Amino acid sequence: MLPGSKWLSHQLGLEGLSPAVSSGIILCFWALSTWILAQVSSSVYRYYTICQYFRCFPQPPLQNWFVGHLGMVNPREESLKYIISTVATFREAFLIWRGPFQPVVSLCHPDYIRPVTSASAYVAPKDDLTYGFFKPWLGDGLLVSEGDKWSQHWCLLAPAFHFDILKPYVKIFNQSTDIMHAKWRHLCAEGSTYLDVFDHISLMTLDSLQKCIFSHDSNCQEKPSPYISSILELSVLITKRFNRFLQHWDSLYFLTEEGRLFSEACRLVHDSTNNVIQARKKVLAEQGPEAFLKNKGKGKTMDFIDVLLLAKDENGKSLSDKEIQEEANTFMFEGHDTTASGISWALYNLAHHQEHQDRCHQEIQELLRGHQPEEIEWDDLSQMPFLTMCIKESMRLHPPVTIVVRKCTKDIQLPDSRIIPKGSVCLIHIFGTHHNPAVWPNPEVYDPYRFDAQNTQKMSPLAFMPFSAGPRNCIGQNFAMSEMKVVLALTLLRFHVLPHEKPAQRKADLILRAEDGLWRKVEPLQDPSSPETHLQEVPQN
Repeated sequence: MLPGSKWLSHQLGLEGLSPAVSSGIILCFWALSTWILAQVSSSVYRYYTICQYFRCFPQPPLQNWFVGHLGMVNPREESLKYIISTVATFREAFLIWRGPFQPVVSLCHPDYIRPVTSASAYVAPKDDLTYGFFKPWLGDGLLVSEGDKWSQHWCLLAPAFHFDILKPYVKIFNQSTDIMHAKWRHLCAEGSTYLDVFDHISLMTLDSLQKCIFSHDSNCQEKPSPYISSILELSVLITKRFNRFLQHWDSLYFLTEEGRLFSEACRLVHDSTNNVIQARKKVLAEQGPEAFLKNKGKGKTMDFIDVLLLAKDENGKSLSDKEIQEEANTFMFEGHDTTASGISWALYNLAHHQEHQDRCHQEIQELLRGHQPEEIEWDDLSQMPFLTMCIKESMRLHPPVTIVVRKCTKDIQLPDSRIIPKGSVCLIHIFGTHHNPAVWPNPEVYDPYRFDAQNTQKMSPLAFMPFSAGPRNCIGQNFAMSEMKVVLALTLLRFHVLPHEKPAQRKADLILRAEDGLWRKVEPLQDPSSPETHLQEVPQN
């Protein structure tokens, strides 16, 4: 018998067993206890070591030891104001605690962001916890994937955003905007001049994306679409899950009513995307690649699914159906809300600065003088310098994505020799950097002239990063900027946008939106013009 085994055997209720069996159980108990003690000791030591590393980082006052800064960092307006005041105090980097055991380094200055963004995607990948919630919906698409798979897919997807592919999309942007404006005129004629522009613009960007990705017109701006409703529902459900700690575990989440709704919405979106892929593959198999491309050259737009089906790596390997589905779903998610946020906040800022809105209107009016029909063409996109300045300044004040989270797989050294240790979570604070007085003088003032050509020459590339930065920046930023220019140019040409009497309360969910909608007053500047005469009358609802 082992020393002390009689007492332990009595405590464990093993007196009735033979000595050999009792000794075996006791030995397993001691081994398990030793292993648990070693793990706890290792975790405590690792935690102590990490705390020693992070002593060199300043931190705002804790709410309390147990919750850390969680109570002060939330999606609401007051939290964004708290971030602005924190960045004004700690202008380079600071530490926040997610609970009692997880420190997060927040970077809010270009010089301190550069070591992270210049590191390879292997050294500073995206944080699994933050982006893992998207996996059941987006799989291993470009937003979530890592390592070699991410690199290979990025190379295969890059041609889908080449200027030759983007040019025909401009016509689609015009058409979707015309439909939205027809709705606005109809509502204004009925006396509804105050609109939640974010809601309308989000539907319009989803409409455009369906046409650009699938060559499918769902008429989602005029009637309900189950596919579009599922995408909107998935975004809402993920936002709710982020803010509910107990739902972070899949095994618990998918037992809840919201988890079941999430699974059902994923199934509908996946089935819809897969049906388009299979139908397009059938056409491609019947025609062959050469005839398929030739037919596309006869006035048909090469959409995102076409590019993915024809893409091959250096070994001649194509993407699987599942991989195409994941990338299409990723583009659909990333492309609609972020662009809608950029357009909506641009209208918000221009409504509050009529002198800039008037100049944009004049710029577009002069650009389109003599155009029949009244629409934006590809070559016009580079002829809107002041509108472009207004868009960029709006995305500085109201970046669609406020933070990017990375997990360091190696030690990263900052310019002042401080170290972000391996295994740490690092937060690139886009919103904080854009509001940092050490980076932008008078950061809370809307001033489009910051982006005048002469001023941008002196600007750090990381001072302004609405599309993130480094090797994992947004692959679709040219697509997004093109759509924003088209929609805003036509809107400011046709409507006068005025503030709402109630100030907007910012809300940083998956993207920056407004609490209870972003309401603006819109007034038509002219009678319905030729682009809208062909549109069917929009139902009153």
